[in-house]
Amino acid sequence: MVNQYETVFILTPVLSESQIKETVDYFKKIITDNGGEIIHEEDWGLKKLAYPIQKKTTGYYHLFEFRAEGDVVNKLDLEYRRSEKIMRYLTVKLDKYAVEYNKKRRER
Repeated sequence: MVNQYETVFILTPVLSESQIKETVDYFKKIITDNGGEIIHEEDWGLKKLAYPIQKKTTGYYHLFEFRAEGDVVNKLDLEYRRSEKIMRYLTVKLDKYAVEYNKKRRER
């Protein structure tokens, strides 16, 4: 069954712009190669963290909204855990109200 998901991850701030782009493309490729479809993507840029993670106080935030099977999320989580470039991540399944809200927000 195809569901809609939203994932946000924080990249370590010591990466160069090319490394950030490369890493984002890698995770995008994981989604699309496993039958997922990227609906929306946002680069939130360098932000200050609420608390230090791995002795770092800033991180690069990136968001994907995508449609995929549930096993794609498991593969994505595994790759997030394996990557040393990812400090934190969160993937959530969107219900019909969240999908509608995101659609309205994008149209504004």
